[in-house]
Amino acid sequence: MDRPAIDILGLSFQELTHLVEDLNEPRYRAKQLYQALYKDRVSSLDQISTLSNELKSKLVERGVKVGLPIIQKKFTSVDGTVRYLLEYADGQSVETVWMPEGDGGEAGDGSTAGDEEVAPPEKPGPTRATICVSSQVGCAVNCQFCMTALLGLKRNLTAGEIVGQVLVVLNDHQVDVQKKRINLVFMGQGEPFHNYDNFIKAVRLLVEAVRVPESRITVSTSGIVPRIADLGREPIRPKLAISLNASNDESRTKLIPINKKWNIAALLEAAKQFPLRRREKVTFEYVLLDHENDSVDNAREVVELLRGLDAKVNLIAWNSGPEIPFATPSDARVHAFQQTLRDAGIPAFIRRPRGRDIYAACGQLKRTAS
Repeated sequence: MDRPAIDILGLSFQELTHLVEDLNEPRYRAKQLYQALYKDRVSSLDQISTLSNELKSKLVERGVKVGLPIIQKKFTSVDGTVRYLLEYADGQSVETVWMPEGDGGEAGDGSTAGDEEVAPPEKPGPTRATICVSSQVGCAVNCQFCMTALLGLKRNLTAGEIVGQVLVVLNDHQVDVQKKRINLVFMGQGEPFHNYDNFIKAVRLLVEAVRVPESRITVSTSGIVPRIADLGREPIRPKLAISLNASNDESRTKLIPINKKWNIAALLEAAKQFPLRRREKVTFEYVLLDHENDSVDNAREVVELLRGLDAKVNLIAWNSGPEIPFATPSDARVHAFQQTLRDAGIPAFIRRPRGRDIYAACGQLKRTAS
């Protein structure tokens, strides 16, 4: 009986060690594979120059492969943002977004897909970019303002499929992560905490093997309360961003049905218990929908909700999409909401939309092929 093929992308160093030992090879071969996969970012066994031809033949015979996704299509915005449609071996696809250096906002600190914080210009620093990563094919959360919700959930991504998105984009831009500041945001398709084990394994590989610092990685959740506690116990973890998007339970349940299971009070309690590192804050994301959740009264309710929390708020004026029955608020309403939070001492930032013209902005990822 034939043994199943093995996709080694996504395997930890320990798992690679077990693999080479099963092939009666010395343990140092695991280190060579580990480096080739995550540092050298090879796309096939043939590209691994440190392996003997004999070992490569053994690996091929065992059914070993490097399962990087294929770039099916890519779309480039007028602002330089690139939306990738990436295809996996089973024909399923996800979207990943590349946002090149912006206008001073630190996109890795709680930013969203295709959105960037508007902030005063800062002194020139190292060049940087942000990659927005998907964790599932589709999504089951059903946020009413998000195009991804229209897909429903197709399946979870493996750790290798998650890491593979990052590697493909880095290769496409020929990035040296030691020289260019790369921020990663788990804010693409899917709810990362609905695929927690694969998501957190991918994070460990991205930090330990690809060498992206954990301080430059952010995960956004719609509010899966038990997993917020789990994340806080992880020895290696991203920063936490929570999608609030409403100032009271009635409104939030309408916009994010999962609020019926974990309401705002439960969400805020989880945020209060979350262990923060030095200079770290919990980020609350708030998508502003015209005359739905964007009034000054709504802002005052948010102030009361966040009182006493070490938090900041990212405000995102809704990015429109077909079949979604909302409107984008005026700049005046967005700024009035922001000012109300700031007057109460809450750091609040408006995210500049990136890639709206190619459906790459926050809430627009729907595997659009045009």
